[in-house]
Amino acid sequence: MPQEDEVVRRAPLFTALDDAAAVSLRASMDTVKIAKGSILFKEGDDGEHLYVIIEGKLKLGTSSGDGRENLLSILGPGEMFGELSLFDPGPRTSTATAVTDAKLLSLSHEKVIPWLKQNPEVSLQLLARLAQRLRRTNEAVGDLVFSDVPGRVAKALIDLGDRFGKTTAEGLLVNHDLTQEELAQLVGASRETVNKALADFAGRGWLKLDGRSVLITDVERLSKRSR
Repeated sequence: MPQEDEVVRRAPLFTALDDAAAVSLRASMDTVKIAKGSILFKEGDDGEHLYVIIEGKLKLGTSSGDGRENLLSILGPGEMFGELSLFDPGPRTSTATAVTDAKLLSLSHEKVIPWLKQNPEVSLQLLARLAQRLRRTNEAVGDLVFSDVPGRVAKALIDLGDRFGKTTAEGLLVNHDLTQEELAQLVGASRETVNKALADFAGRGWLKLDGRSVLITDVERLSKRSR
């Protein structure tokens, strides 16, 4: 199976399908390419499509009336977003922006509903995905109330490492492609406070910073700090 097909099959929309059904579903999807820094859709836009990422990374975020931004999540290959539009084709609840050049597959609401009727197991996968999303949202709210900034930074790095990290001889290399400001938005803190936490972790020998990536040299200690 080509690597691109393996990536697509990891998406919740495809995991419950056999190979023939997966090929048929993919054939009904449109390919979308988006350049780094470009906006795929904005908060408040009409939402009529879901997306599966094949290559690259996108970020989902919201903004307040005074211009402050909150980063909800970073998504990469094999991950799906915009699925709320399938069940409630209302305004988008976040803005999707390309963190890197990216390639996506899109599927419209009108095309996916027949699939859900013919393949009810897909509906179960999508419901599981929505439940997971709600659980993560609840955890994030709890973290903002009960966890300090260093703990939230550690948890974010461990999560990014689980999804984007590669094991090397020196440790877990995480190419997250985020600026310091974006990382601060992800944990709901100021850039200065997040930088202080990162410097402290580096001073303890738990990680090494390198631009938009981090080398986690002590996953165990960083994981403990995230709890």
